Amino acid sequence: MLICFTTEKSKQAIPIELVKQNAFDKWLSGQNQFVKNWVSSHHFRADPGSMSLLPDTVGKLSRVICGVPDVDAFWAVAQLPLALPEDDYFFVKENDSFAMAWGLGAYQFSRYKKSTRNPARLFLAKTNLAVISQIEAIYYVRDLINIPTEDLGPTEFAAITEKLAKQYKAKFSQIIGDALLKQNYPLIHAVGRASNDAPRLLELRWGNPKHKKLSLVGKGVCFDSGGLDIKTSAGMLLMKKDMGGAAHALGLARMIMDAKLPVYLHVIIPVVENVISGNAYRPGDILASRKGLTVEIGNTDAEGRLVLADALTAAVAEQPDLLIDFATLTGAARVALGTDLPAMFCNHDATADAILKNANQMSDPVWRMPLFSAYRELLNSPIADINNVGNDVYGGAIIAALFLKEFVPDNIPWVHFDMMAWNLKPRPGRPQGGEAMTLRALIHFLEQGC
Repeated sequence: MLICFTTEKSKQAIPIELVKQNAFDKWLSGQNQFVKNWVSSHHFRADPGSMSLLPDTVGKLSRVICGVPDVDAFWAVAQLPLALPEDDYFFVKENDSFAMAWGLGAYQFSRYKKSTRNPARLFLAKTNLAVISQIEAIYYVRDLINIPTEDLGPTEFAAITEKLAKQYKAKFSQIIGDALLKQNYPLIHAVGRASNDAPRLLELRWGNPKHKKLSLVGKGVCFDSGGLDIKTSAGMLLMKKDMGGAAHALGLARMIMDAKLPVYLHVIIPVVENVISGNAYRPGDILASRKGLTVEIGNTDAEGRLVLADALTAAVAEQPDLLIDFATLTGAARVALGTDLPAMFCNHDATADAILKNANQMSDPVWRMPLFSAYRELLNSPIADINNVGNDVYGGAIIAALFLKEFVPDNIPWVHFDMMAWNLKPRPGRPQGGEAMTLRALIHFLEQGC
């Protein structure tokens, strides 16, 4: 049980009442004179995000009034766990989404700096305990992204993946270093060979092979210096998060296994460091891929799509019913959509529509972007089958997705997420740092048998 919840509703638990700003006057008219005087003297008008702590006659906290834009607004209560005094609370009118928002709002990354307080505790009915599994998976993703590469390089990421596999009795395997060449993963090897921490391919398998096959692929670049096309110091500062796609793949896998969904799950994660040494791959190199296509390297800082290409090729060989990949792939997607809105590319309209529907229902937004085939020619190379970057400065997220599409046949439903996986500033329920995006939408989508 997370420390921000309790399943025992004590008599001392404090009620929380949500009041819409545009309904405040009506609400106030129904209160006794003590409450009217209290909120008036504290200038409380139910502004969204505001709250009023009402005492009883002996000065103890007896009720919390929280101003919200709408009583169903997902993030409306997310600030409460770390804003309210450390005590037990319950909502006067329960809503299934409140527990999720409360749990996300209680998250604190305390591996390197001790938390200054514990979150307030919310009463959670035992019938709603399934939400804890999803919250824990989101914590798991946030933690992985927040940990610096010194403590989470390819070796450590492999150990974490193996531990998750053991926890859910899944099969785990990995291919390390030069063995990648022997087993035909040349792009993964090329990107990671310059690091002292050898590149590797991780695989996790779980479930009944007779069920629908679901493949998850995650970009696991544990640190990205840009390679020989080196990033600026500012551009490198957050590159511990370049394994955010891999963290998402593990987070969704954890949700699926914990919920015991009837799928055959295959997780493939290439983990590397893209760094610089005498054997780093170079701009202008032509590399083989697992699929057999030759790739001209136009930029060593477009490494994520290279490791994903070999991983996607391995995934599609097993003909999954659905293939999903996650990646912190392009700055272009952030320019187009900002940092809060992951870009979704999909080759199957019904799948895309269903995910978008669930994203809206779960307040876990994504935005579909086009696999605009006319831009494919921008990846042409005069001396190789394809270049890893386009020969134009525009449409970078689409061009990256089109590169990946070369490694996924049209008959396999495929979803590609290009995401930030990071909150640049703290907001209720979304602390600054690593962030899980799309996972609440996807688990809801998958629970419906899609």
